[in-house]
Amino acid sequence: MHLNTVSNDLNNLAVLFDMDGVLVHTNPYHAKAFEAFFDRYRIPYSESEFEQHMYGKHNSYIMSYFFNRQIDGDELLALESEKEGLFREIYAEHAEPVAFLPEFLQDLSSHGVALGVATSAPKANMDLVLDTLDLRHYFQSTLSSEDVQAHKPDPEVYLKSADRLGVNPDQCFVFEDSYSGVTAGRAAGMKVIGVLTSHRREDLPPCLDYLSDYKHFNVEKLKELQATYVG
Repeated sequence: MHLNTVSNDLNNLAVLFDMDGVLVHTNPYHAKAFEAFFDRYRIPYSESEFEQHMYGKHNSYIMSYFFNRQIDGDELLALESEKEGLFREIYAEHAEPVAFLPEFLQDLSSHGVALGVATSAPKANMDLVLDTLDLRHYFQSTLSSEDVQAHKPDPEVYLKSADRLGVNPDQCFVFEDSYSGVTAGRAAGMKVIGVLTSHRREDLPPCLDYLSDYKHFNVEKLKELQATYVG
């Protein structure tokens, strides 16, 4: 009876996840891929620049910043394909979820919560993560870079995810690890949980709550946050 009560309370709830830094610890491997990529092109970089201008950003922004000129069109597609190919080669043997994520997804799924992935990463990267870790079956919506026109911090990917799941934005929780991602979730009118795998909480816009892993997150925790949320 208790489980049914929880499920009924959450019938119209959706939980949306960014991917890099939220489902998986990919950022160190993206850094390795960008290091190899920029070395090929003799482009200087630093760890502080990666933190400010790589993590959570779309490739169009990253390429333009580090090349110090606008990168778009066919040139962007070619450079992006080259760099992301490097990433997949490096990451494929190291893929693993953020701690306790599968348990959290299973708990949400068992209570009928609608789930979605909303990432700025290319679809090939998303497919690698979801299929290698056998996570795809949890999600009713999976959106990647190719599915939107405007990238985070624009809220398009989150608004489109809510529409696909048939819920209103104010019924959605968003799990995000980057400044641009948190900004996108907030701009969409959603409740944002900060995932502290890439940044400190003081480096992110204000979030409803924060976590380093999913050990203490479950349906009951979301119910508590939903009950205390005042907008």
